[in-house]
Amino acid sequence: MPISLHSLKNTKGAKHRRMRVGRGRSSGKGKTSGRGHKGQMSRTGHKRKATFEGGQMRLIRRIPKRGFTNRNRVAYAPVNVTALEQFDAGTEVTAEVLRKAGLVRGPIQAIKILGNGDLKKKLVVKANAFSASAKSKIEAAGGSCEVIS
Repeated sequence: MPISLHSLKNTKGAKHRRMRVGRGRSSGKGKTSGRGHKGQMSRTGHKRKATFEGGQMRLIRRIPKRGFTNRNRVAYAPVNVTALEQFDAGTEVTAEVLRKAGLVRGPIQAIKILGNGDLKKKLVVKANAFSASAKSKIEAAGGSCEVIS
C-alpha cells in the first residue's frame, strides 16, 4: 500500500500519555511531584533564564561591551575619480551607469564620488555625495556635479 498523508500513523509506543504529577503516593509522582526536596527548582513559579549558568557570572555579562551602531547610517558605495576616466567625454554618469560598468555592486543605497586620481574628460556626474577634491577635479575638467537625494 503506498504511503499518503491520510494513511500516516505513529509507530506503536511512539506516543505516551502525559504524566499527571501530584496525584498521590501510589502514582509514582506524588508528594514532591518529581521536583525533589527544597531548592530553587522545587519552588512553584520558578523559571530559569535562558542564559542562567548555575550562579556563575553569565557569558553575556563577562564579555566586554563597546561601541554603538547607528541604525540610521547611510552606507555609501565609494567610486574614485580615476574610475570615471573609462567613460566617454560628455557621458551622463548615473548610479545605473556605474552599476553596469561594475563600479558599484550589491544593494547600496547611496554613491559617493571620491577624489583619488585624475580626470581629463568632461562628464556630467550625478551622485548622492561628492568629496571636495572630487568636485574640484570634475569641474576643473569641464564637467559638472549634481547631488541627487
